[in-house]
Order: sequence, then C-alpha cells, then structure tokens
Amino acid sequence: MNLIALQVKTNEDFSKNLEHLKSLIKECPKDSLILAPEIALSGFCYDRMQEAADFSLLAIKELQDLALNKTIALTLITKQDERFFNTLYIFHNQEIIHTQSKIKLFPLGNELEHFVAGNEEDIKIIEINGVKIATLICFELRFPQLWEKVKGADIILNPAMWGLKRKDHYETISKSLALVNQCFVIAANSADSNMAKGSAIISPFGNVFKDDEKEIISENIDLNEISKVRKYINIGLEIYKK
Repeated sequence: MNLIALQVKTNEDFSKNLEHLKSLIKECPKDSLILAPEIALSGFCYDRMQEAADFSLLAIKELQDLALNKTIALTLITKQDERFFNTLYIFHNQEIIHTQSKIKLFPLGNELEHFVAGNEEDIKIIEINGVKIATLICFELRFPQLWEKVKGADIILNPAMWGLKRKDHYETISKSLALVNQCFVIAANSADSNMAKGSAIISPFGNVFKDDEKEIISENIDLNEISKVRKYINIGLEIYKK
C-alpha cells in the first residue's frame, strides 16, 4: 500500500491550486492513500470565504472523479447555514465516504473569528478495504483527549498548515502520535514560506520518511508492521485487531 503526503504551496489563484493538486494526484500510483495539506486550495483567505466555499463545491466534484483507484483526503472551506467550516473530505471509489470539520480552531491564527467548530463525534475511525483510518486536523494534534478518539487506527491522517516557528513541535508530535498508537501516520503540511513543512510518512516503530524539498512524499508500506510492533511492544493495542 502506498501512503502519500503532498507538500504544496498555496497561492491566491484557487483554480491554479486545484490544477496543480490534480496533476500531483495523477502522478501517484494506483491504490495510494493521498493526503493534502490543510485547506491547500485556498489557504486561510478570510477576505474571500464565500468565494472559497463556492469553489470547494467545484473542487469536490473534480476530486471525487479522480478517486477512481486512489483514496484522496483533504480539507476545504465549506459553508452551511451561513457558517463556515474547515471540513475534511475523504474520497474513495469516486464517492465521499467521510467528512469531519475541524473542532479545535487555532486561536493564534484568528480561526475562531471566521470558522465554526465541528462536532467531536465526527472524529472517528472509518474502514477502507479493511484498513482502519482516522484523522486529526492540524492543531487537533495538541489535544491528548482527541488521541483517544483515534486509538486503534491503522493509519492516522494529519492535514496541516503548521507554522515555521513551531516546526519542531509538529515533527515531534507527529512522530509521537505514531509511536503511542503503534500505527502509521501521514503528516501533510503546507510548503508556504511561513509554514514548517515537515510532511512525512511515519511508521509504527517511529521511522520517519520525509523530505522538505519534495512535493510528493511517498512510501510503500507493509500493514503487517502494525501487528508486529503491537505484539513486540505490547501496550494493549492488540485488542483493536480487525
């Protein structure tokens, strides 16, 4: 199975961002699980929220069509009942199989002024072809109580726009998430100049595959590594077998 973190810059042209993201997705091999950075198509465009929400409707359709033999995950600015959300979509077999909106909004980035928090109940483990997958969105990594929501997942996704000043925090917490949960982590962070990069595929044993110079970080993984680690260092996660 191929796990892929996309590490891209976001510019002011939403359409160009989408076309570039689509071109990268097309480069990825079949049977890949692909994660893009947080709101990679628009960024935190607080003066263009309605425009971004409208554009997301177009992007959803195009990305859904691309997910024929690949699984694609990313967050988008969405609107419901006159309120804006930062919403994760997972596309598989050309269908939307899961959505969840960010519940922990980053106070230092003015997110609380522009977004409404989602529901914690939507943070859950889903299954794709028997593989258990869960997601924490960017700042949500910092909340230990949310780690309980993803305990037992085989793969945890983290789409992020994590700042450069806290690069070490992002990389350390992402690796810790893999070690504590004895699972794979896909960390996809923005490559914008003020962002930390640090996108990576991290194994259950804490091996980190990353390259801050690349837009596509890819690793072919063996899911059996999860059970091997959980048996070798038994901390009680074997009860979460499929």
